[in-house]
Parts: sequence; structure tokens; C-alpha cells
Amino acid sequence: MSLQFIEKEQFWYISAFLNTTQLNSIQKSIEIENLINKKLKNLTENDIYRKELKHDLLEMASNVSIKCTWVPYLENFPYRDENSDQLYTTLGYFQFDVDYYKDDPIKKESLKPNLIQQIPHIVLNILKDYAKKPINKGLYLDVESLIYMFVTSDKIKPQDIQWTESNIEQYKKVIGDWTEIYSGQWEDYSESLYNLRIQNNLSNRLSELHFIHRNSGFIYMAEENYTQFFESYMKKFVLDPTPRMRTVLFALRSINESLDLLFIKIQSEVFQDLNIVERKIKNLRLLRGLIQTKLSAIYNELDYNRRQHYTSVLKHLLNEFEITNIISRVNDKFNTIYDAMQVLYQKKNEENQQRTEKGLSLLNLLFGAGVLADLAGLIMITFSMQEGAVNSIFLNGLIALFIVAILLITVSYYVFTKIKIRESEIKKAVDGVIITKDEGIVLIKRKYPPFQDYYALPGGFIEKGETPKKALIREVKEETNLDIKIVDKIGFYDEEGRDPRGRVVSTAFKCIIIGDSSHMRSGDDSKHVEIISKEQLKDIELAFDHKKILKDANIVN
Repeated sequence: MSLQFIEKEQFWYISAFLNTTQLNSIQKSIEIENLINKKLKNLTENDIYRKELKHDLLEMASNVSIKCTWVPYLENFPYRDENSDQLYTTLGYFQFDVDYYKDDPIKKESLKPNLIQQIPHIVLNILKDYAKKPINKGLYLDVESLIYMFVTSDKIKPQDIQWTESNIEQYKKVIGDWTEIYSGQWEDYSESLYNLRIQNNLSNRLSELHFIHRNSGFIYMAEENYTQFFESYMKKFVLDPTPRMRTVLFALRSINESLDLLFIKIQSEVFQDLNIVERKIKNLRLLRGLIQTKLSAIYNELDYNRRQHYTSVLKHLLNEFEITNIISRVNDKFNTIYDAMQVLYQKKNEENQQRTEKGLSLLNLLFGAGVLADLAGLIMITFSMQEGAVNSIFLNGLIALFIVAILLITVSYYVFTKIKIRESEIKKAVDGVIITKDEGIVLIKRKYPPFQDYYALPGGFIEKGETPKKALIREVKEETNLDIKIVDKIGFYDEEGRDPRGRVVSTAFKCIIIGDSSHMRSGDDSKHVEIISKEQLKDIELAFDHKKILKDANIVN
């Protein structure tokens, strides 16, 4: 006897950070909802990966209703992305209520897991493109993970099956296909894989099945139970905790990645101001504390809540998303980065001490050798030998003036040394706006953080003994393999905060290509180099303040 589950409805979730000072969450939800519905209604064969399913998927896409809602989880969560330096204020997730063939129950019966899993993949690609748009600068979607799917069912054929162990065993292939939507349904799946899929049935009733896995969940409830208890109980105690826990995982993963980037930057000594690193670490500690506070509430539920079914779900979620493991890794990263900071502080202190000693070496020599004291004594002897030359008041005044002069010299050397130390903490860079014959602009795609994978103007740091122009010619050659001629200076850029690594000032120049641009290729700090038209520049988000440089060069408005 065959078994068939009939899909009822779906709930999708995607975790996100949102800057509510830049974006309105309600408007953003409506915008995403309209975008997805419009794209799916206009889906083409080119958008579908599984060509053998194209007819079914095109029909599904034109008969789906999707409603999007923003659900905040931590509303005061000041996360700053270590790569883009973008600040976000809220942690939460977008929930999508999804219904296929709402008024066509016969068509609903045709929905199988291998069809259901395809549309979220298409939607994820839509959201990946959407997230890159400059208007979404205050939105950070977790597009690296699959969209989490909860699929529900309230009907089966044949009806009235009780989910005893023997029935689960009998129908485990069908159940297994529905319990892990994203895993695929292949004929050659082994017995052991299906056994794994049907483990951890969280239901405590013989009339229900529900499973929660890493990327998808499945709930079956008899129709009467679904009507009575889905909204009041199942949604509250099974569905809702799942995206919350997944959002915690996303936040912890983001903190972990930020710590990795900070450690790499510390080791490569790209930071010029250690106070910036301290602020970043302090902020990440705060975020870790906010998450741990939320988790403490969950652990309290486990300790005091007497709903055995609910606590089973919470324990399962903690285990399924490996929350304890990632917290442990984050804590280890904090310890590692503290050790690296201590080494860096010691090195900076030694460098500053060397500069101070060098700056005061002349005074140390003079005082240490007694030259100044001997000079003062010589003056006194000279005046005493010249009887009647000056009176004692004038002599005392001259000596006092001499002492003041020594103090002024000392203070001047101290201030001079401090200024030199401060200047050494400012990095000087150059950027080039390279204009091609057809008025395109040469841009690189950055290989390393900050702003990894962002487009940027070619350029880099000025080396010791270099002029800005020579530095730019060298950097452009290293990053693009192009030879350039510098035409004009655009400006000097020293606004605080323009570079997340610290105090970096840049001189920008307008340039043209010498010779053949066909030799252009990426290298050094660039993973890709290309010529972008002025029209394309409008929709590209650039690293640092390079958009401002292009505006000052009259390339973009």
C-alpha cells in the first residue's frame, strides 16, 4: 500500500541584520514580498536548474502566494560588519507564509518534495541579487545559508494512519523524503540514510509527525488537530523557536567571522590605531553577551517549563544547530585575539619607546655628559671674573633665562617626538581614477578585507621614499598590469572613518592608460579587474569613499 502526504502550507525563514535608522522594516518586507511574487510570476526556463521539472515549476511559480513579514529578535544589537564596516542595529528574520494552489486542492496533491525544494532555491538567488543593491546598504541577509523551510500537511492518503514505530518503519522512504526537503530524493538512497532521516520524531501523539532538521522541517497533523492546535500550540512552540535559534546561529557565525578577520588584520598589522581594535573587540563582547542573555532565557525554560514536548523541541534545536559548539569556538577566538593584542601592544610600546629615545637622544647626551651644567658654570665664572661688569641681579636673571631656554628645548623635543609618533600612525595611500578611451573606468574587485569582494579604485599604500605619483603608477601596475599616465590631481581625502583599519589618508589622481588595455589582468590585492561603464557605476557599491572620489572627478553624479 502506497502513502501520500498532501501539502497544506509552508513557512520560510531567512535570518538578517537590519539598520532600522536607515531602513523601515515594514516597507522592506513589502518590497521583498512584491519583488519575489513578481519575479516568480515572470519566471522563465533560464531561471530553473532542474530542466526536467521546468513545466511543473513554472506552473507552481505562477500559482503561489507569498506574504513576507519582518520579525525582530534582538532590537538593540549593534553589529558592525568587519568587511564592509556597515553598522546594523537589529537582529531578526524575514518570515514568508507560502501557499501553492490555494483554491485548487487537486493541484495541491501533485506537490512532491523534489518540486517543493526548487522554488526556495530560485528565491534565494533573487534575494542574493537584491541584497547587493546600494539601496539595501542597511540590510544584511544570510544568503550564504539555505532558506529554512517548514512544510506542513493535514491530509494523507490513505487516511487514519497512526504513527506507531511499525508504521514509521513501513513508510520510512516516503516520510524520509518529506522530513529533509533539501537533501534530494534519489532512488539509490541507502537504508541507513532513510533511518537517519526518520529519527527524532518530536511528536508525542500517535496522530502526528514532526521533524526539525538543519535546513528544513516537516509537520503532519490530522486535519482536526491541525485546525484546533496548529496556530495556538504548534506554531508557538515548534515553528517559532526554530527561526529564532537559527538567527542566534547566524549572529554567532557572524561574530566568529568578525573575530577571524580581526585576528588576520592584527597579524598583518594593517591597523594603525589599536584603540580601533579595542572598540571592535568591546562591541563584539557586548553582542556575545546579548546572545548569551537570550540563551539563558532558553536554558531557564528547560529548567522550569513543565511542557515536556516544548522542552524536547528546545533541546533538539540546541543540538541540531550546534549552538554550544559555536559558542565555545567564539570564546576560544576571543582568548586568541587577546593574546595577539598583547603581543601587538608590546611591539607598539617598544616602537614608541625607540622613537622617544631617538628624539631625546641629543638632550640625553647633553645632560648625561654634563655639557649644559659645565656651560652654566662657565657663564658664572666668566661674569665673576669681569668685576663690575654686571650686578648680581642681572647675573641671576641671565641664569634663570638660560634655565628656561633649556626647559623650552626639552618640551619642544617632547612635543616633536609625540607629533612624529602620531604621524607614524597615519598611513598615506593613493587611488587612481583610470579613464579608458571609451570613457569607461577601471575597477578592481578586492581580494582581502576590508571590503572583500567589493569593487574599488586601483591604488594602495605609499612606500617609504616614494612620491604619491610613483606609488600610484606602481600600485596600478601590480593590481591591473596596466601602465598609466597621471593627468590631474582630484583631491586629498582624510575624513575620519573613511577606512575601518584606522587613520588612512589618500591622494586621488585622474589617469589614462598608456598602450594596449588588452594586457589588463588582476594581481596582488585584486581578485578581478574590469572596465565599468559610467552607466553601470550607478548600481555598484564601491569600497571606502571611492564613490565620493568618482563624484569629485565628475564621473558620477
